[in-house]
This record gives sequence, C-alpha cells and structure tokens, in this order.
Amino acid sequence: MSVYSMTGFASAVASAADHVGEAPDDSDAPSGARRPAASAAGAVGAELRSVNSRFLDLSFKLADEFRALEPVLRDLLTASFKRGKIELRMQPQRAADAGWPQPQPEQLHTLARLEGTVQNWLPKAQPLSVNEVLHWCRAAAPSVRLEDAALEAARQAIAALTEAREREGARLVGVLKDKLAGLKALAEQAQPLVPQAVQRQQERFVQKYQEALQAVGGNVTPETALERALQEAAAYALRIDVDEELQRLKAHLDEIGRLLKKGGEVGKRLDFLIQELHREANTLGSKAAALELTQISVDMKVLIEQMREQVQNLE
Repeated sequence: MSVYSMTGFASAVASAADHVGEAPDDSDAPSGARRPAASAAGAVGAELRSVNSRFLDLSFKLADEFRALEPVLRDLLTASFKRGKIELRMQPQRAADAGWPQPQPEQLHTLARLEGTVQNWLPKAQPLSVNEVLHWCRAAAPSVRLEDAALEAARQAIAALTEAREREGARLVGVLKDKLAGLKALAEQAQPLVPQAVQRQQERFVQKYQEALQAVGGNVTPETALERALQEAAAYALRIDVDEELQRLKAHLDEIGRLLKKGGEVGKRLDFLIQELHREANTLGSKAAALELTQISVDMKVLIEQMREQVQNLE
C-alpha cells in the first residue's frame, strides 16, 4: 500500500461539450431559442492545493454558479483524502466565441420589428448598433448548464492530486529510510561505548583509592580500598547504563520501518514514534559518560528532527 504526502497541487479542465449529449429536436422550440452548439458550450477549470494539517480541512472558492455543488464536492474530497488542508478553486472557462451566439433570422426580425415600433413612437431614438444586437442575442440565448462539467473537472483534479500526493509520499519514504539507516548505524556505534566507559572509570576509581590509601598512611587495607573502588564503579555503571534506551530506540526504528513498508495512513503513528525516538535520544545524551556518546546523541537528535519534519507531511 502506498504512503501519501499531504502536499500537492493538481488542476483539470472538463468541457461542457462532453456532457451535452445528443442535440434535441428544435423543430418545436420557440423562435430564437435554439440550443447552442456543443463546441460553444464552454468548460470548467478546477484547481486543488493541499498542504499538511492534523485533520482534513476543506475550503472552497467557487464561482457563484457552482456554490450549490459544494456538498457534493465535499463528499468527493472526503471520500478521497483523510488528512490535509485542501483548497478547491473552480471557475467557468467559456470559449472565446461562446459568448456570441450566431444571431438567428427570427431574432433579427423580432429586433427590427421592435426597433420600428419604438421609432414610430420616439422618432429621435437612436437605431440599434451591431454591439447592442449581439448583446441582446446573447442574453436571449439559453444558458448552458455546467454542473456536470464541474463535477467531472473535480473528479479529474482529485485523481491528479492523489497521484501527486502518492509520488511525493514515495519520495518522503525514501528520505525517511535513509534517516532510519543512519540512526541504526549510530545505535550500533553507541552499544560498545558504555562498557568501555565503565572499564575506564573503574580503573580511575582504583587508582584514586590507591592514592588515597597512600595519603592516609595505610590506615585502610588495600583489599578494602579495592572493594570500595569496585562498588563505586558498579554504581557508576548502573548510573550510565543506556542499554535499555538503545533497545527501545531500536524497537521504535523497527516499527517505523514496518509502517513505511505497510503504507496507508501512517502519519499520526509515525509522528508519535518520532516523539519516542526524541525522548530516548535525550536520555542517551543525559547519561553520556564519554564524549563519543554525547556526539552520537547529538547526531541522533539531528536525524530525528529531520525525520519529524518529513513525517508531518505524511497523511
């Protein structure tokens, strides 16, 4: 199953001509009310923009003739996406000649008759211009319904956005896998550092107790001093032991790898695991007894933060 990003952009244009169907018989239509040609029917453009969000947040910027479609468009988006802030823009895109239908003889005859009547009553009235005639013919022409084209444009844009989010999701998975490999390598480097640090500290304790023994003039037996040094070393080993943190960190890394392989809606789950990784890396740094371990903790935090930034974009 694919992993989807929440960021993406898509656009689509659907022609109303594809939804006009067969032209009806205009023989019984009233004068001047012929159906416009399919090529002049116009089209609808749809744009979808998506960014990350904790939940599914939909917003619509629709032309007035499409506002009634918002519930249907909301259902289409909800069925396709689970998370993300998604904005849908939709506008009609009429052809250049769609606004100027061919004047019909009946229309021109009606205009001429009306113009003659007006001029008989108002002799000073100006005659109609070509522009005025064309505007009247356009207003008298039946409007083309674009709802079907709008829904088709929305479906095409949704399909394109889904593909874009899938491509971006695949890229993010590749980035996350690289970071996972880096974290696993750092965990492997950290594993042997703790016993080495304990061994060095134990040697320091023994040396210091021997120096203290010499300073007090032998009031403490060497056996007692050595026993005390070993006790201090044991307490120190317990205090800096990070084996449990490393085991939990490795378990979280394995779970992240499993989720990336499984796919689907993994964003929220991964975000929680990233928080757990950060907690273990912080504990590792606070217990660090060697400069090398401190550096490993810092490097882990850098990788984990980079993963967090990417995970917040996943659905």
